[in-house]
Amino acid sequence: MSEEKSAVFIIFGASGDLAHRKLYPALFRLYKSGYLKDHFAVIGTARRPWTDDYFRETIEESLNNEIKNINSNDISEFVKHFFYMSHDVNDAAHYIALKELAASLDDQFETNSNRVYYMAIAPRFFGTVAEHINSEGLKTEGFNRLVIEKPFGRDYASAEELNNDISQAFTEEEIYRIDHYLGKKMVQEIANIREKNTTFEKILNNKYVSNIQVTLAESLGVEERGGYYETSGVLRDMVQNHIMQIIGSLAVDHPEIKKDSEVHELKNELFASLKILTPETVDDNFIRGQYDTDEKGQMKAYRQEDNVDPNSNIDTYAAGKMEFAIDRWENVPFYVRSGKRLVDKSSRIDIVFNDKVTEFGIDANTVVTLYIEPSEGSNIQVNGKDYLEGDQNLIKFPEQADYFDNAREAYESLIIDILSGNKVNFTFWNELQSTWKYIDVIRQKWDSEEPDFPNYLSMTRGPALSDLLLAQDNNKWVW
Repeated sequence: MSEEKSAVFIIFGASGDLAHRKLYPALFRLYKSGYLKDHFAVIGTARRPWTDDYFRETIEESLNNEIKNINSNDISEFVKHFFYMSHDVNDAAHYIALKELAASLDDQFETNSNRVYYMAIAPRFFGTVAEHINSEGLKTEGFNRLVIEKPFGRDYASAEELNNDISQAFTEEEIYRIDHYLGKKMVQEIANIREKNTTFEKILNNKYVSNIQVTLAESLGVEERGGYYETSGVLRDMVQNHIMQIIGSLAVDHPEIKKDSEVHELKNELFASLKILTPETVDDNFIRGQYDTDEKGQMKAYRQEDNVDPNSNIDTYAAGKMEFAIDRWENVPFYVRSGKRLVDKSSRIDIVFNDKVTEFGIDANTVVTLYIEPSEGSNIQVNGKDYLEGDQNLIKFPEQADYFDNAREAYESLIIDILSGNKVNFTFWNELQSTWKYIDVIRQKWDSEEPDFPNYLSMTRGPALSDLLLAQDNNKWVW
């Protein structure tokens, strides 16, 4: 039986898509597993003038849409913990009313005055909400944890301004910056895989690794997110956060360290060692693309999508080579790529070893692949074979064939961490400083030039320039 947690969740933006698709199903799964039971309540806030009953109806609908074979009695009991308050983020009086409602729910559900403030709203409101939470006295003697969704800024300057705003009301220890890739089972298991496979860990360095590839490929286009993508692009949307954090999980020293503060010290050291490009070297190390229609002309090109400028120069594909000035990884290229409307959906890490691994009885040029998605769980392959079928000298973990089956959904896992006060799987400000400074050089160079877009057909592997990026180092993509 799971250890029950207690808290009042206050969700800002409770009427939105994120809350209904991700947060409410995750909370329900935690309710079913016993992490949440009798001693929790959820206050949803948004501008819409909903009642408690209508709010609960929207939650029931989202649960029925997102979860298969759900029991209606379970839903009925679950939504009794949900309450709604129409809210103007700029009105101090609304925060006072929110404070009073939360206090009454503390008493009703015996939540020990614990609070989780979840920002499922546009980033421009983060600072305002955090300031009012503090000034109107919503923080309590229990724990107070502020959860923030990306995007955390759109460049270093805006990220720093945002961080300064929320830091006036919450300490770094109280701030939980969500990157949902850090909630995925395989990403969370990387440290354990390294720790439990001594040979793998011994060869995970620049003596034996030829290169490392991180791919986050999507088969869908921007869909209804055209307006958002016009302000973001894939470099900001995927590379600056998700890809960087995956690299952080794989490339840090000492996988046996589990204490969150020490893990983040190692991550900070890694990201601070990123070899920042110059405007003159950007084109040698990063390329960009934008999807066109498919070969048959049946799909929309990016410039034809809703809420997209018909002359847009926004990137829907980016690939690049990163390097770290740190002993373990000196001179090892980390090739990264992410794109929309590619031939398949695949999130994976490919670790390409050189011929020196024969010292350990391992085939030269062995490739270890860690699959993050789309499979419900995840798996590991060595040279294209499932790890249980291939050479067991290198990978012997996990021990059970079904280890990754029934893995927790990312948001479910991260909410458990928030309630437990475990910050290993969240991002810290000092890490974001380094990654934004790195990305800003690329973004500024790209913004100063006119690209030849669109430059790749939908349902392909992206621009030809992506292959040339690796070919100049005599390497090639595994996938």
